[in-house]
Amino acid sequence: MSKLKNLKATSNLLDVADLLGFKSKALAYILYKKPVSERYKSFEILKSSGDMRPINAPSPALKLLQKRLSTLLQDCIKEINVIKNVKTTLSHGFKRKYSIITNANVHRNKRYVFNIDLINFFGEINFGRVRGFFILNRNFELEPDVATILAQIACHNNQLPQGSPSSPVISNLIGHLLDIRLAKLAKYVSCTYSRYADDLTFSTNRRDFPSEVAINTGTNTHSWKAGKKLEKIIDRSGFSINESKTRMQYMNSRQDVTGLIVNRKINTRSEYRHTARAMVYRLINTGKFQIKIFSFDDDDKKVDSFIDGSLQQLNGILSFIDSVSVYNRKKDMNLSNRDKLTKPPDKPDCNEKVYQSFLLYKNFYAPSKPVILCEGKTDNIYLKAAIQSMEKDYPKLMEKKDDGKLGLGICFIKRNATTGRMLGLEGGSGELINIIKMYKMERIKFKAPVKRQPIIILVDNDDGFNGLFGYITNVTKSKVDKNAEFFHVFDNLYVVATPLTPNGKNTSIEDFFTDNLKKTTLSGKVFNPIFKTFNDKIHYGKNHFAKYVVWKNRKTVDLVGFKPLLTRIEDVLIDFGKRSP
Repeated sequence: MSKLKNLKATSNLLDVADLLGFKSKALAYILYKKPVSERYKSFEILKSSGDMRPINAPSPALKLLQKRLSTLLQDCIKEINVIKNVKTTLSHGFKRKYSIITNANVHRNKRYVFNIDLINFFGEINFGRVRGFFILNRNFELEPDVATILAQIACHNNQLPQGSPSSPVISNLIGHLLDIRLAKLAKYVSCTYSRYADDLTFSTNRRDFPSEVAINTGTNTHSWKAGKKLEKIIDRSGFSINESKTRMQYMNSRQDVTGLIVNRKINTRSEYRHTARAMVYRLINTGKFQIKIFSFDDDDKKVDSFIDGSLQQLNGILSFIDSVSVYNRKKDMNLSNRDKLTKPPDKPDCNEKVYQSFLLYKNFYAPSKPVILCEGKTDNIYLKAAIQSMEKDYPKLMEKKDDGKLGLGICFIKRNATTGRMLGLEGGSGELINIIKMYKMERIKFKAPVKRQPIIILVDNDDGFNGLFGYITNVTKSKVDKNAEFFHVFDNLYVVATPLTPNGKNTSIEDFFTDNLKKTTLSGKVFNPIFKTFNDKIHYGKNHFAKYVVWKNRKTVDLVGFKPLLTRIEDVLIDFGKRSP
């Protein structure tokens, strides 16, 4: 059913609560009874420029409410675009399938690139503007009471707060009128226009840059300011230009848009890539790396300083570099060849090698907990459910969290597009051999003095295991038995296979569920984990079984069949403890 129609049909708080998946009492409490001081936590973070950015982080319940509002509005925007046959966008920030990469791409290979920033973009959008938009905008035209409720959910201190999940999508809705006016101006003067949040960019191949958009101040050849028509449109739309960040970039110098180079192809700055490589080098050799931040001395002068970075930060940097590379390759590929982007590169370039090295260090050499790598995503869900259901029987697989509650004492390597492409983790025991080989070669480079943890590769003990079994035999140079509790391959790497049946027959992880559980029907369909005999008209597969049968009912289903497997995993932890100094 249409999300937009449902929203337009709401008339009161009860309707809004129902649409957002909240109880009306809970919504009323958050908006009207919860003390204002408890709704947000305010603090500041240092921007790369050295200035401070105020952040108002909503309380958990309010954050969830704003997330659901954001999702609802994004769904509405999608419907509106389909109805109006809109296939392009002027604003690339905080939108599905758009990013700083798509924003930069429209300004490639241009003679001039002109950038301006808006002052206090979120802050200029106050309660009245939000409420008025939802009442008057032709795509929404909501009841005034409903518009008031949405504005109350979204606003804090009479403005859209930095830190709220709903602020970006609402700022785009309200900023759309500005985009339309600026795009019209850009077309009139033969420019290309785009916006990413508060960052506005105009570019052109005209011999002279149009004075309606920007003019040279005359103080020096590289000093520019917004033209009168541009200023008038921005002022009329309720925003202001940050003149200190206005800049013109020329084709014979390095041009960047939202941090990406756009002279020819889209690329990250070379300094950014070199810094990332240096960070990884320091990490794998010392266990630490530093990131540069700006701070202020006693005379209020900006100075550089360094602090220890986190693995999450470095992963974000490397992921960003990789995403730009993938974007460029995707553009140059035929549709039929784009599936190659999901597979490991045959000849990884320098950036890919660095990223591979980092992922192996992070996930294999220096994880914070023992790690389990399964053959598929569903196996992770099975094991989590089994461990939680028998946590008292396997204390070594659990740990006490800061709040005193028990949590998993192990972690799982997530299978996603990145690990699939960079490490070849797409599923199957054959690919596990490749990851073992890759780690065996890369770990020689790792010198960091960190606390080691065991890495457990968990596989089905079936015919697909034979290749991995042969590889283990070759690496260990010793005779191994498929009935073994586990196999120590080298260093901190182990392999655990599902226990064979009492009469020595092959097993897969699904064999450890009860027959009754595997007979559970979903929408009239029965469970079938075997791909060769799968018929989607009568069968449901592993994903649905894992999510809607096992995980959903993990507190009540009988998972005692997993005991032999969990015992093997715990035995690995004991063995590694004996081997570690």
